[in-house]
Amino acid sequence: MKQYSAQEDYVLNTVNNRDVHFLRFWFADVLGNLKSFAIVPNELERAFDIGMPLDGNCIAGFESTTESDVIAWPEASSFQILPWRPNENCVARMFCNIKTPEGVPFTSDTRHILKEVLRKASKMGYIVNVKPEIEYFYFQSKDKPIPLDDGSTFDLTSLDSATDLRRDTVLTLESIGIPVQQSQHEAGPSQNQIDLRTQDALSMADSIMTYKLAVKEIALKHGVYASFMPKPRNDQPGSSMHLHIHLSNENGDNAFFAENSGDKYCLSTTAKQFTAGILKYMKEFCLVTNQYQNSYKRIISDACLPDRIAWSRNNRSTVIRVPGHRPNTEDCSRIELRNPDPACNPYLALAAIISAGLAGIEEGLQLEEPIEDSKKTKLESDTLPYTLGQSIDCFEQSELMRKTLGDSVFDYLLKVKKAEWHKAISMVDEYELENYLAVL
Repeated sequence: MKQYSAQEDYVLNTVNNRDVHFLRFWFADVLGNLKSFAIVPNELERAFDIGMPLDGNCIAGFESTTESDVIAWPEASSFQILPWRPNENCVARMFCNIKTPEGVPFTSDTRHILKEVLRKASKMGYIVNVKPEIEYFYFQSKDKPIPLDDGSTFDLTSLDSATDLRRDTVLTLESIGIPVQQSQHEAGPSQNQIDLRTQDALSMADSIMTYKLAVKEIALKHGVYASFMPKPRNDQPGSSMHLHIHLSNENGDNAFFAENSGDKYCLSTTAKQFTAGILKYMKEFCLVTNQYQNSYKRIISDACLPDRIAWSRNNRSTVIRVPGHRPNTEDCSRIELRNPDPACNPYLALAAIISAGLAGIEEGLQLEEPIEDSKKTKLESDTLPYTLGQSIDCFEQSELMRKTLGDSVFDYLLKVKKAEWHKAISMVDEYELENYLAVL
């Protein structure tokens, strides 16, 4: 008889004692869409013993490999009862690790890709910590982007129709172990933001996947629709997912903090090299952090969006900022990466970003001076890609991204994104019809 771990024993006992009747096994496809299948409690021990078979041919990015018969292994530490499901015959979830029938990690499992990058960070003596600020919109339905209110940043009462929606969402997240720092109305009508508290990178990627589903589930309960589309309305700002990142050493101390750094940023050599790596490789990983054609409509059209590949403290046109809320403290020794959007696959996005930062440490890169003047002329070479096509070109030439993501995921992303870009530029849109049809 197998000797179960303490976490597996906890899951087995909880399932028996809490009337859990369905266990959902969660995993992500390559594009970051949450996938799931359910088992009944009688199958749980078998799942812990030998995993559950899965047909990879049905999953985006899994079918591109020669071996499509894969095994889903539940990770007991991720067990949570889903609070938006009924209390009777409860539903719980666990994230899964996807492996081949031989027990080898599956090359298209994006969660495993992030684990490998974090394993490298650990060998270098670092733990990666992440805190996201995730924006999204509430609309009346999924058919048209009609907002629920006319509010703006920090508005409340009559201008903020989503107060109860955010409240229910925050309570839901905290009930399943995802700590929340704050929530608020954002800049656009019916645009909202919920910030999660800092977690290690793998836990945070799992939390982001859960967060997005929870937001949508609570919205449906209220009869509205939540969207993480980067740019759903022409006349309003897009939605971002700013990532606050810092490294800790093995003692838990902030490896980005240097009290005697000689400047107001208090950034250590490690922090500067990590930041320089992200800036150096940013164009190469932009396809991962901003993976849709719609992502670039946000980048090119939003006046407040940072598109300058540089860093600063006060200049919000730069893609990396060092927050200055608590000067000369460890809390200010972190970077805020501001280009990712919430439609990305968080496992791949964090893997790409962290890999770039670690490369900066390995290469001993020097961080250039901050750009605090927002009016300084932007050179084309200093800005993010403005189209999906430009991003594809940068990604395709990247040895670091191929090494980080592996051949199967790298090649799959190139294939599907080239197809998306070709379709986007070959379709006649409403703008062309309105402006050209009657005069040409």
